[in-house]
Parts: sequence; structure tokens; C-alpha cells
Amino acid sequence: MAKAVTNSLTKKRRRVSDIVLKSLIFLSSGIVVALTLGMIIYIAVKGTEGMSLNFLTTPAFSYPYENYGVLGNIINTLYLVVITLIIATPVGVGAAIYLTEYAKQGRLTRIIEFTTETLAGIPSIIYGLFGSVFFYNIFKVNYSLLTGALTLSIMVLPTIIRTTQEAIKTVPMGYREGAVGLGAPKWHTIRTVVLPSCIDGILTSVILSIGRIVGESAALIFTAGIAAEVGINSLGDIFGKVMNQGGSLTVQLYQYAQRGGAEMKYAFSTALVLLVTVLIINICAKLVAYRIRKKRSV
Repeated sequence: MAKAVTNSLTKKRRRVSDIVLKSLIFLSSGIVVALTLGMIIYIAVKGTEGMSLNFLTTPAFSYPYENYGVLGNIINTLYLVVITLIIATPVGVGAAIYLTEYAKQGRLTRIIEFTTETLAGIPSIIYGLFGSVFFYNIFKVNYSLLTGALTLSIMVLPTIIRTTQEAIKTVPMGYREGAVGLGAPKWHTIRTVVLPSCIDGILTSVILSIGRIVGESAALIFTAGIAAEVGINSLGDIFGKVMNQGGSLTVQLYQYAQRGGAEMKYAFSTALVLLVTVLIINICAKLVAYRIRKKRSV
């Protein structure tokens, strides 16, 4: 009888603790969702005050502004995203493959992984200072989109490497053993079995990198400059623009917000454009991932 009562009390305590934990989990989730939605709604409402077709299709001129716009900054941001990913993605994925599939697991590998994680926590302004000095002294490149993209590539490498590593580790060893048993070389196994199986994780690292690229400002002020001109008047300018200065959306947002006053509404409008840009880029990345998964399943 006493044992039955004890068991009953224990079950009640467990139920109470489960209810409390579930309540805390739902409360935490609700707070996160509420804060996120609140921020988005606030920026959307404030951003519409300065939003117009002219704002989206006109570049901002040098201060004092004769016109307010973000067209040049949108183009600069897209340039930075594309160039940075072209540089960082192959290097990051390649490094992750080497560390996971080829490197002998030991002290050196652990040191490299620890260093990579440490690099992810370095303030971006330090990357900007390093990029402005290093690329100017070594490659003799002044403020330009290329310098900014090279600096951002160094910044996002830790994210791509570590996320891709974890994705590769989730692939069961049986997949590799089966391919090797059929006579497939190691690289062929990695290329046709391992990488397709963890493509979602690799794309996740790319999406996380895009978020950091688009949201970066401190490093770009040191390396890419603050120019907001479109700078594309002919087909040749599409490639030549990478050697020109170019402020991203976040840099332009900083300039509007720094001056305050009447320009504050344009800062919120720029923030709204930035949110929409990130959303569109992430949707495109998700669509690419979906197409790859669909093609792989056929």
C-alpha cells in the first residue's frame, strides 16, 4: 500500500514537472516568435513612410543628399553576396571534406577545428581592419567590392567549414562502406554518395553565410567604402564594377541612421529593403535545395 502511494506521488511530481517544462518551452518559443514578429512589423510600418518607387530605383548621392535611394546599394549587396560565395563556398566545403574524410583525426585536426571556431567569434571590425591593410599591402587593391568580398570570404569560412563538417558527419558510414565495396575510389564515393547525402547541410551553411554577408557593415566600411552609385553604364562595367567602391545596404542604413532627423525614415525603409532582400535570397536558396533533392530522388 505504501509503495503504491509512493509511486502515485512520484508520477504526480513527474506530471507536474513535465507540465512546468512544457509551459516554459512554449513560453520561450512564444517570446521568440513575438519578438521576431514585433520587430518585423515595426520595421515594416516605419519603413513604409519613406518607401517609394523612386527610393527603390534611385541611387543615393553624396551628402548632402539631393535624392534618397538604395538602388546602388542593392546592386552592391548582390555583388558582395555572389563574389563572396564564389570564393568562400568551394574553399570552405573543400576544407570540411579534407578535415572530415582525409585528415588523420588527432591533435592537429582538433587545433584546426578549434582555430576555426575561434575565428567565427572575432569581431567583424577586426576583419575589416585586417582586410584593408592586408589586401592593400599585398595585392595593392584599394577600397572596392572585391576587397570587401575577399574580407567577407574570410569571415564566413568558419561558418561554412564547421556546418559542412557536421553535415558530412551525419552521413552513415554504411553509405561509404557500400560504395567502397562496389569498388568506388574515395573521391568518387565522396562526390557521388557523401556530398549528395548532406547537400541540405551544405546549403544551410551557405544560407547562414548569406545572412552574415548581407548584415555586415563594420568590415565593409573599412574595405568596400560607402559609395552608393550604380556604376554600370555598359556591359563591360558589370565586371569592372568589382574594382570600384560600393556601400552595401547596411552601410547605407548606417549613414541614414547616423544623421537622424528627417533621414531616419529612410533608414527604416532601407532596413525593410534589407529584410526583403534576405528573404528573397533565402527563398531562392531553398528552391535550389528543393530542386537538388528532387533531382536526386528521381
